Amino acid sequence: MTRTQIQLPDETYARAKKLCEAREIPLAELARRGIEYILSVYAPEPDANRDWQPPKPRDLGWKGLSHGQIKAEAQLTNTELRLTRRRKK
Repeated sequence: MTRTQIQLPDETYARAKKLCEAREIPLAELARRGIEYILSVYAPEPDANRDWQPPKPRDLGWKGLSHGQIKAEAQLTNTELRLTRRRKK
């Protein structure tokens, strides 16, 4: 185990000491638990040796359209959409 020193604002230290007394744990244990919690919440850093890959596309579940047709529709501009709608009428 590594020993280290930290600096805390007086108010934070006082609140932490109160909590430690109530829970009957040392301040070092409170600090360890807090650091472990924060490390578990934040995502690990990506592996520097691995190339980033975009996420795989999900099936949107649209019925009647192929993936190619969905992509083509999504890439239409507003003007192209209006013209397409007029032709269908």
